Amino acid sequence: MTILVSKKSSLSSVTLIFRIPYYTQWGQSLLISGSIPVLGAGNVKQGLGLIPFHQGEELIWQGKISVPIGFQCEYCYYLVDDHRNILRWEAGMKRKVSLPAGINGGEVVEIHDLWQAASEALFLKSAFKNVIFSSGQNLQPELPFGSKQRKDDQEDSIVVQFKISCPTVEDGTSVYVTGSAPQLGQWRVEDGLRLSYIGDYSWEAYSAIRKDHFPIKYPSRINLILISFYKYCQSCKKGDISLEIGPYRELALDMSSSSLPKYVTLSDGSFRATPWRGAGVAIPMFSVRTNEDLGVGEFLDLKLLVDLAVESGFHLIQLLPINDTSVHGMWWDSYPYSSLSVFALHPLYLRVQLLSENIPDNLKQEILMEKKRLDKKDVDYEATMAAKLAIAKKIFIMEKDQILNSSLFIKFVSDNEEWLKPYAAFCFLRDFFGTSDHSQWGRFAEFSKEKLEKLLSKDTLHYDVICFHYYIQFHLHLQATNFSLERCVICSKHSSYSTNFLSYFYLFLLVYYCLFSESTSGGGGPFFFNLVGQQWSSPTTSCKEFGMTNFGEYKARLTSVSPRGTAARPDSILASTRIDELRLHNITNIPGTYHPSVGCSTVRQKRCGIRPYDLFRTPKTNQKHLEQRSPCFLNQKQPSSKTTLAVTVANFTSLLNNPSREHCQHPHKPITKLATKAQQPSSSLCVQILIILYFAMKNIVLIRDCEEHGKFYPRFNLEDTSSFQKLDDHSKHVLKRLYYDYYFHRQEILWRENAMKTLPALLSSSDMLACGEDLGLIPSCVHPVMQELGLIGLRIQRMPSEPGLQFGIPSQYNYMTVCAPSCHDCSTMRAWWEEDEERRCRFFKDVIGSNDEPPSQCTPEVANFILQQHFLAPSMWAIFPLQDVLALKEEYTDRPANEETINDPTNPKHYWRFRMHVTLESLLGDEDLKITIKDLVASSARSYPISEYEMKKKQVENIEDELFSRLQLSGD
Repeated sequence: MTILVSKKSSLSSVTLIFRIPYYTQWGQSLLISGSIPVLGAGNVKQGLGLIPFHQGEELIWQGKISVPIGFQCEYCYYLVDDHRNILRWEAGMKRKVSLPAGINGGEVVEIHDLWQAASEALFLKSAFKNVIFSSGQNLQPELPFGSKQRKDDQEDSIVVQFKISCPTVEDGTSVYVTGSAPQLGQWRVEDGLRLSYIGDYSWEAYSAIRKDHFPIKYPSRINLILISFYKYCQSCKKGDISLEIGPYRELALDMSSSSLPKYVTLSDGSFRATPWRGAGVAIPMFSVRTNEDLGVGEFLDLKLLVDLAVESGFHLIQLLPINDTSVHGMWWDSYPYSSLSVFALHPLYLRVQLLSENIPDNLKQEILMEKKRLDKKDVDYEATMAAKLAIAKKIFIMEKDQILNSSLFIKFVSDNEEWLKPYAAFCFLRDFFGTSDHSQWGRFAEFSKEKLEKLLSKDTLHYDVICFHYYIQFHLHLQATNFSLERCVICSKHSSYSTNFLSYFYLFLLVYYCLFSESTSGGGGPFFFNLVGQQWSSPTTSCKEFGMTNFGEYKARLTSVSPRGTAARPDSILASTRIDELRLHNITNIPGTYHPSVGCSTVRQKRCGIRPYDLFRTPKTNQKHLEQRSPCFLNQKQPSSKTTLAVTVANFTSLLNNPSREHCQHPHKPITKLATKAQQPSSSLCVQILIILYFAMKNIVLIRDCEEHGKFYPRFNLEDTSSFQKLDDHSKHVLKRLYYDYYFHRQEILWRENAMKTLPALLSSSDMLACGEDLGLIPSCVHPVMQELGLIGLRIQRMPSEPGLQFGIPSQYNYMTVCAPSCHDCSTMRAWWEEDEERRCRFFKDVIGSNDEPPSQCTPEVANFILQQHFLAPSMWAIFPLQDVLALKEEYTDRPANEETINDPTNPKHYWRFRMHVTLESLLGDEDLKITIKDLVASSARSYPISEYEMKKKQVENIEDELFSRLQLSGD
């Protein structure tokens, strides 16, 4: 079939050619999806398919369309399979194309693109753009240099547009392109082509290159002509010139086409510089100690923490979640991941002294007394919360009319009512009924908007109580506004599965509402520092429901922290691929399963010659085996207690080996029943009984799927069970095959698809820098997904991700990682050093390289060596717990090392209460410590913030004056 195109039509259109080098695998191809119909109008499957060809050693993908003069659009490249299913897409902002002014119909425009990698797009995140390289914001867009040349172009010239992204430049920097062509200065930078800043950290310039300057041919390549080799360079205020690293760039044109292009756009990606590397410090907000706090670290202490970080050479501060967790009204609420709301901040971090300028003397005296009473070694969560709320209520009653009528307060409530009002309603009902169990709330047990509106009405007698919750959040958000955000990246660690009460009420059957139901809970599987796994007490059914709402709550969580920080670290990146699911009454996460996952079938098991199925899914044990599991059993001095224990064990043994139908379906229910049947046991005896039952219940090989009959899952580390050891060799061999298939092969495609549904939606919702916690049993699909999406991973030296290593090798870490000697979920560097003598000797010999006897304690010299390893690592970030940094000076190591651990992951009811034993004011005055840290930063070639610190003089010297001035600026 012949298609006739009129000459008039061809002369009024322009041929637009897209070219991009990209290596693909068999069955993969590239396409362009854009904002116009010919590029699919946003529908990727209808996009423009590209055709591949080899150009020397490169595989080039090319597509061609005809567009009218004046055309412009947005577009993006996609990697797809044979059915145009998306496998990968570019990172960063959508590309924009518009035809150059003065172009004539019938001419050809070529766009030479490079794939936009996620790692390059990181430097356009707010952490870098607004903080670390914020001086670049002073750059003002200007007209592109060389643009006037286009009006006088001759027939034998090609107009080349050079485009480069330089997100890491400072104010006053100039960008040039220099190369072999005369128009590019023939490698003389001073004669090169200067680029102009056009906004969004992009530079561009035009140059008309005469065809008679082209070489006759491209060396060793057919049908190509070489126009120029070139590179970009930067010239700073001081006159220093830095040429980009890497091979020469090249501008070459294909002579096999019918005509050479009139215009060529070179979208050259990012300026190739030495990879930027920074350092940071990690400490929970509650662990900070200052001269002004009331028993716990407070938001206003961030100023001192930022001062200490910047003056020590750190760019980043990492915190734990700071949202309100007041669920139980006791120290259990110290667990920072069970937040009531995505947006509500924790009253624990309120500085009550600054709630008002007019606090009476008697109340000031009360505050001083509470400060003295609560100035303890650890955080007293319950006493501190009670004291702060009691004082805040007194100040609220004293000034409520003034505050509630102020324009600043009214605006805060109006701007935040979507989350603030449901939060206040929940807090009121929780306190009024004395429980967070909504089933005990009478007619409020079922939520509705009508009930919420009536509950919050100004006509109610309890309206002042509702307003008190508004008042607390108003001051918390005022105090949490980061006065020093321009000087340091604030990274808040967040759990992907925290709950936003009431606003997303219909999505959840909350954990503490159904402790005795058959609902499932999310958790973390067994790994390095927790061999029995973690129970997060979070609902797993929320994943599917949140997908139906386009992950609105997760997006809101990331968006909500951006005013207070510029980076976020999701609690576990594995949760985006799958989550460990277990029954809420399980003791540990060992008998858990993955959700989603493809289970094994009993049919396959029988085909492999393993029968019967019940022998593998039911714990098999005997009384002697159970008795040996209780270390105190043989030492019982009271015969009655021993008899009670023996009877309980015997009953449990009988139940295990002769299970009822109910027990098969819910094998952990008998634990509570049997423990309570003991005749008035002592607390120690209860503990022994639970220990025995725990070890018995984990002695299984296969886990039954409670929803799908005939499906099962191999138990984690099934080879460690005595049940497995009793099997014949054939059964062992088959079960091990099923185990490795389930954990390392069967799920990869499913889990990758799951991650690619959730993570891009979350990451695109915020401009924050995202770091993922990729510790534990990592599916092989995780790291490629993280690399593709620009997620920074985590490396802990004592938890190497490489097989066969006991200690990680920091010098071999990938650039897209955060390296650290320890984290909040494990012992500190000092405690780890003291825990295991044999391991300490191996580390001293294999890592430090000494055959001497290692010191029994982590001396400042040892601490310096370990920290220096991490400073020198290629990782983008080296982040150190503040406890590990303080180990550099002996005077800060007088506290027992095991008291510095923040969390014990093996204990689901751990009390999160660690406090520094030295104040930030003391550390700020310790010049020796700061010099030691600065020397480590400088010697490692990591970026040092001192120049930025000197430039940024906007820090608030008097926080009190600033806070009160904000209140006065309300205009009341």
